Amino acid sequence: MLTYILTANSYFFNIFFYYRDVFMEKHWKSVIHKSICDYFFEVQGRAVSLDDVPPVIATPHHYLINIYRSQLYFVAVVTTEVSPLFVIEFLHRVFDTFEDYFAECTESTIKEHYVIVYELLDEMLDNGFPLAVESNVLKELIKPPNFLRTITDTVTGKSTGVSGILPTGQLSNIPWRRTGVKYTNNEAYFDVIEEIDAILDKSGATVFAEIQGYIDCLIKLSGMPDLTLSFMNPRLLDDVSFHPCVRFKRWESERVLSFVPPDGNFRLISYHIGAQKLNSRLCMVAIPIYVRHTISFREGAAGRFDVTIGPKQAMGKTIENVVVEVLFPKSILNVTLTPNQGKYSFDPVTKMMTWDVGKIDPTKLPNIKGTINLQTGSPVPESNPTISVQFSISQWAISGVKVNRLDMYGEDKIPKFGNFELAVTGKYKPFKGVKYVTKAGKFQVRT
Repeated sequence: MLTYILTANSYFFNIFFYYRDVFMEKHWKSVIHKSICDYFFEVQGRAVSLDDVPPVIATPHHYLINIYRSQLYFVAVVTTEVSPLFVIEFLHRVFDTFEDYFAECTESTIKEHYVIVYELLDEMLDNGFPLAVESNVLKELIKPPNFLRTITDTVTGKSTGVSGILPTGQLSNIPWRRTGVKYTNNEAYFDVIEEIDAILDKSGATVFAEIQGYIDCLIKLSGMPDLTLSFMNPRLLDDVSFHPCVRFKRWESERVLSFVPPDGNFRLISYHIGAQKLNSRLCMVAIPIYVRHTISFREGAAGRFDVTIGPKQAMGKTIENVVVEVLFPKSILNVTLTPNQGKYSFDPVTKMMTWDVGKIDPTKLPNIKGTINLQTGSPVPESNPTISVQFSISQWAISGVKVNRLDMYGEDKIPKFGNFELAVTGKYKPFKGVKYVTKAGKFQVRT
């Protein structure tokens, strides 16, 4: 079920279904009429796919600024001139906060934790302006949900988790980290994740490709640790965006990440590697999969559909979590397909065919084929649909980015590392290895 979330600068927060049924809303400063949602619905209805809605939509008296994540639309209704990037970043922070509190951000979790959602929004926005957006600060103000609190809040309708004490980190020069952090076992988890956006033409040649990368961290270290993360090839990282904890001058001068980390989950850095750099000698990227396809339509008879997907250059790594989506023209009545692996579904309303492939076995390539039926009297579509592919590859960074070492200072206790393995110096024992993940972003194949 597709869900929408809206927020605004006379700030108005709204959640409603694909069928436009509002089930949650919140207002700041003044009330904005729900009819403003109609502008968004109109543009969304014209979009080719769910994530193709323009990020900024102009209306006669407002601007609608939106993001789309995990089957959710977050839309800010802005009444005055404001930097769209500022609003988009705040909407991402709202989603990340919900995900941090509830483990996932879905329609069901939001419904289940209505009280905490309202409390978080009250703290994150003050009179329509962002205020407390750091997870460490919010968790001192509003306790994360647990079973007892959920039951109590549901029965009483009142909150039992709001603190009346100002967070200790709020008045320090590092507000992202609370003071007095203590752990029996010190742990640090770092995940280097890259998403490749690509367009392949009918013959399989790359028309466009770029990489969006980020490093997600889970830090459980006592006291006030000071970390330095270095890369073997830092010049690959372009158009970078840092967490406020990163010392920017050290990055500019030495190309290392020096920081006092927040406690818990956070995104340390986001980076972009553009098409121009991907084609240079510095970063030679090979598309990891190929798609062979035959799609044809015939008026008055069944058309043909045949798609095979296989590994191309994945450095010997296994390609997993493969999902193929094809959005057929509106004139298609139905499809009758037979996959040799996985399962497929076809939505007769949206005309979306989804094939859940799973893992690719190079010795037996996944294939799906069958017939396509047009509606009676409908002309043959002028163009073939585009194939969208999702996949993930563990222990491989497609750009070639590699972490060199992690230096940790500030505490006497030796940390224990989980899925992140690096050369560690300072007061901590050496440890080797690293975890990388490559995923498909907007990966499309023209037919």
